[in-house]
Amino acid sequence: MRPPIAPVTTALPQNWLGLALVLLASCLISQRAQAGEREDFLSGKSKSCQNCDLAEVSFKRRDLSGADLTGANLKNANFHDARLIGAKLDGAQLDGANLNKSDLSRASLRKANLSEAMLYGAKLDGASLEGADLSKAMMGAVRATRVDFSKATLTQADLRKARLADSQFEQAQLDGAALDFAFARGAHFTKASLQGTRLINTELMESTFSAANLSGADLYGAKLRDAKLDQATLTASNLRKADLTGVKIEEAILDKTIMPDGSQLP
Repeated sequence: MRPPIAPVTTALPQNWLGLALVLLASCLISQRAQAGEREDFLSGKSKSCQNCDLAEVSFKRRDLSGADLTGANLKNANFHDARLIGAKLDGAQLDGANLNKSDLSRASLRKANLSEAMLYGAKLDGASLEGADLSKAMMGAVRATRVDFSKATLTQADLRKARLADSQFEQAQLDGAALDFAFARGAHFTKASLQGTRLINTELMESTFSAANLSGADLYGAKLRDAKLDQATLTASNLRKADLTGVKIEEAILDKTIMPDGSQLP
């Protein structure tokens, strides 16, 4: 007779239970620490709450100047008329948040999600929104001078009557956005995409659109004096009644473009 085959067993380290308990304890400590950090932030004892879950919380008229909310979940949070001067909001989730009339001067919002956020009348002077998502954001009458919007997504954003002087929009996505009557003197849109963008009666003196895509853009009555449109794509764009005095337009693509006098190029 063959001897019985011994069952195969997997040897576990003798200290496996101890390791599991250590991991569990560390997780509980981390959760308690984060909960304590959140409570301290909400009570005003602290201005730091990185990666905290603060979705739908109201901070209306709170002074959060210099607060560190890096990576925090602030979806649908209310910051109406709040002070966030110099705040750190890099990578924060602010989609659907109410930031109307808030002061975000010199704040850092790099790669933050602000899709469909409300920023009507907000102050963003000197802020950084590099790589941020502002698609469908409502930013009418926003004050955003010298702001870094490079590589940001502003698709279908409402920027009517916005103050955008000297701001940077290099490689930004502004397709379908509305900038009617905005003041963007000296702004830089180099290599930006502005397909179908509305720039009706927009102040764009001394602005730069080098190699930008303005296909189908509506620039009716736009003030482009001394602007740079070299290598820009203006296919089917509307320049009727626009001021092109001193504009640099070398190597621009003008196909089915409506010129200031109403004539259409081939």
